[in-house]
Amino acid sequence: MVRTEFPEGHAILFGIDGKIILTPRSYEHSSTIKVMHYATAVSLGRQAKTLTDVYIDVPADENSAPDLAILREDAHRKGKRYSFEEVLLISEVVSTSSARKDYDDCTAKYGRYGIPVYLVVDPYAWEVVLHTQPTGTGYIAAHTHKYGTGKLPIPGVAWDSPERVAQKPRYVIWTT
Repeated sequence: MVRTEFPEGHAILFGIDGKIILTPRSYEHSSTIKVMHYATAVSLGRQAKTLTDVYIDVPADENSAPDLAILREDAHRKGKRYSFEEVLLISEVVSTSSARKDYDDCTAKYGRYGIPVYLVVDPYAWEVVLHTQPTGTGYIAAHTHKYGTGKLPIPGVAWDSPERVAQKPRYVIWTT
């Protein structure tokens, strides 16, 4: 057995292809997830079924632990995890090291498995990309919303686009 130290402030992801991915966690990433979680609770109620960084089973051993997932009200775990079939919305917050994965790889994966709504939230570009109408290769519709431009057209969820609060550090506040 080999033991190693991983850098502090990183999430360690183990890919199905045997790759180990170290993803740095930043203040922007963490605070964006926290505020999205809060906005979901305000919009849908405290009893809304939401997950943050919890594995969801998808076919072909493509497990995912999205930054935020909203599940159907009647969702039940199968074993220790929820199935992708229980998911209404997934949101990934872009990190400096995860942009390609969040914008490209996850868009294709979540669309392929029929996740109704996929949000890419980018605290560095100050924009949200809302993907709807999933297909076997991604999504038919993708709409980009700059921070602070009003309500996001997400069925059943009352979220405004995030607001830019300060130039340094960059962080966001979601309003409902």
